Amino acid sequence: MTDSLRGKTVVITGASSGIGEHTARVLARRGARVIAVGRNPERTLALEPALGTQPLLADFVRLDEVRRLAAAVLSATDRIDIIVHNAGGFFFAPSLTDDGFERTLQVNYLAPFLLHRLLHERLAASAARVIITSSTTHRMARADTSTRFDVPRPYRMGTTAYAASKLYDLMWARALARRTPDTGMTAVAVHPGNVRTAINSNGPRFIDWLYSGPVGRPFTIDAAANNGHYVDRHEVNGRMSPPALDAGLVEQLWSHTEMTLGLAPLG
Repeated sequence: MTDSLRGKTVVITGASSGIGEHTARVLARRGARVIAVGRNPERTLALEPALGTQPLLADFVRLDEVRRLAAAVLSATDRIDIIVHNAGGFFFAPSLTDDGFERTLQVNYLAPFLLHRLLHERLAASAARVIITSSTTHRMARADTSTRFDVPRPYRMGTTAYAASKLYDLMWARALARRTPDTGMTAVAVHPGNVRTAINSNGPRFIDWLYSGPVGRPFTIDAAANNGHYVDRHEVNGRMSPPALDAGLVEQLWSHTEMTLGLAPLG
């Protein structure tokens, strides 16, 4: 097995099971120093023997835990070569978090966005590869940048909020890509395929993509050709819904998210 990742530091969220766990184990075997992040203490901490590094705990349903996580990551490493924003959830019943946001939108979009922004300077200094997990369900959603990220209507057993969160993830990747050329950072959104995970047990499709695609060879791809792309399974130019292609909507969402989270504008 190639050791092309030897000496590189990778942060992976949602690593306690499913895609995240498999990704963490594979990249560690390939020589990367993997900082795994998970919500479940028992499953997440059980990764330490395989990774050789101490995993970190955070529940994205609480934004204060995201802020503590960012501080812990910055303390643990002086560079981040790859970050995989994989944490996510699907909730059938509507509810608000203690932060006042709809739970799916917070866990799948707002919390990862906040984590990324808190790590952005370190990522930019490392010319990092940023991988954001999206889904083809984004095509079911429409961008509503006037939302307060509260419970969408109709909720439809969670599919409305989930689809919206995955559209926002894709739009976030595209907005971020516009802000990265001078840093060498690359941002892509990824739909790994119909993988059985704790959200939907694991299948091989994502691992195949991992070996043959941008994550598996992060320092040999052409950043200009991949920055801002949507990778649908093995296809680098995946089909995106109209809101994700609308530069105005993409920028509105970015600005609205910054304002909602109390972040200073980034470009």
